[in-house]
Amino acid sequence: MDKASFKEKLSTVDTSSLVDKVEMKLIDLFMNKGLKVGDALPKEVELAEILGVSRTVIREAMLRLRMVGLIESKKHRGAVLTNPDLLSPLKKSLHPNILAEKTLRDIFEMRLVLELGMADLLFARVTAADIEALEEIVETEPVKADSTIFNITDEIAFHGKLYEISGNQTLKDFQHMLLPVFQYVHTSGMLTEPVHSKSFISHRGLVDILKVGTPEVFRNAMRKHLDNHFSRLF
Repeated sequence: MDKASFKEKLSTVDTSSLVDKVEMKLIDLFMNKGLKVGDALPKEVELAEILGVSRTVIREAMLRLRMVGLIESKKHRGAVLTNPDLLSPLKKSLHPNILAEKTLRDIFEMRLVLELGMADLLFARVTAADIEALEEIVETEPVKADSTIFNITDEIAFHGKLYEISGNQTLKDFQHMLLPVFQYVHTSGMLTEPVHSKSFISHRGLVDILKVGTPEVFRNAMRKHLDNHFSRLF
């Protein structure tokens, strides 16, 4: 066997541990049994017998599933299937000071994309009280807002309210989780270069459109509002 063939052969070796495999098999087993959130899971001894492994391996695999929020222990019921917090693992690793600049930019770009796609949710769920709250936020906005450098306080207050209006809990949690990243991107100087867009629309302009416009008009306006950010990134 030549060296190239040998290397190719090695690349197909399954390096996952027994616990890794059992963890995935447990998830498959729960799905195949049609278990739903709140359903009690089989006992460890039963799982060990079904999968043909020791209870120690089952226990470690179940511990991993607890750590990611897929299962939890209930008094008098044992382990039950739960609705996991999808963002929880991400929260633990999202530390701006140890993320590469490319990663920080990617995250900031993701935020821009999310906000461009929120228009339909906003128009379906906005209330008169929401409009009043937005108008209070933009009261202190400079008249020539397009000629000012990225203001982190204004951005968080206004866009945070939009996430709240969306009524999507995952979106709201995601935005809240990313606030330290936004703060870091701002203070790092990555987005402080002045850029003046000829078609810029201010927060105040977005509120006016949200009051009487359409999702499509708002979507286009949001793109113009974020144009300064896109210009700095590209």
